[in-house]
Amino acid sequence: MDQKRIRVLVAGCGNMGSSHAAAYHQMDAFKICGLVARGNSNAILNERLGAGYPLFSDYYEALAATQPDAVCIATYQDSHEDYAIAALEAGCHVFIEKPLADSVAGAVRVVEAAKKHHKKLVIGYILRHHPSWIRFIELASGLGKPLVMRMNLNQQSSGHAWQVHKKFLSNMSPIVDCGVHYIDVMCQMTRSKPVQVTAIGARLSEEVPADNYNYGQLQIRFEDGSVGWYEAGWGPMISETAFFVKDVIGPKGAVSIVAKNAGNAGASSNIDAHTKTESILLHHADVDGDDRFTRADEWIDLHDEPDHQELCNRQQHYFYNTILNDTDLTDHMNDAVNSLRIAFACDESVKTGQVVKL
Repeated sequence: MDQKRIRVLVAGCGNMGSSHAAAYHQMDAFKICGLVARGNSNAILNERLGAGYPLFSDYYEALAATQPDAVCIATYQDSHEDYAIAALEAGCHVFIEKPLADSVAGAVRVVEAAKKHHKKLVIGYILRHHPSWIRFIELASGLGKPLVMRMNLNQQSSGHAWQVHKKFLSNMSPIVDCGVHYIDVMCQMTRSKPVQVTAIGARLSEEVPADNYNYGQLQIRFEDGSVGWYEAGWGPMISETAFFVKDVIGPKGAVSIVAKNAGNAGASSNIDAHTKTESILLHHADVDGDDRFTRADEWIDLHDEPDHQELCNRQQHYFYNTILNDTDLTDHMNDAVNSLRIAFACDESVKTGQVVKL
């Protein structure tokens, strides 16, 4: 394989796939050898990129025909496991959108295949590449223990966005699909073992499958006494009041993402707004003998604020570097399986009404 030009096959040309393809298109490190989509989204993407990449409607035919060095999988969740294992068995490195698979057992099988074939497996945890979220996690980690972590991302979706959400809801809930990001963040903040979860959910539309729900809220208890909740809802009925909460409390104070623009009404379904931070507010709990605060709150203004496309670019630079430098991704893969295990336990709690021990 030429280290300077990794031949990559892109499977899935929707929101995330097209962004990853745009990253590959402008990077010297990669060369796209094919775009795979069941509909015409790959042709639309080809035109938008001003490119003439080979187009395929069948993933397995594309894999055999192009024999790529790497595969980017950004399809619906129910195909992730099979597509990833096929790519790894074909000798390809894999970048795969979250969630890693549509079951915990499936995620484990993908990780085992990556290890067996000695190939890199990078999961699209986009917040891990955002400098402001990295800073947020660092500040939260310095607040002492236990932590109280409060987060949500509700999306008032309509038109095309609601149509996409309905497709997602055919086999996955919002607290699994989106929740894995924020569960991963909580686990990074505490670096403690999760011990139990509880969750509630509601099916707010007849268009949602009878065995699923489009609003959910989960709660996690950690071994160190930390607790966290995450809330996610999709659909035209979802409120845009307090839909963007990113707030952590500890014995030493609190730290909050205050996204004045991203948190405005009308922004909940804007994919660029989902990763915005803009400012971080750090509150100090120190008090004197009269219980008066001794330190003023700090506003941390963030200047390196990559948009959605730039974050995808950074993910692909990371993917390239893991291949080039033979990076050990054991912790990365284990973290992805762990966050998915927690998310599916929350899903089980919604459907059974029971506390789930981990």
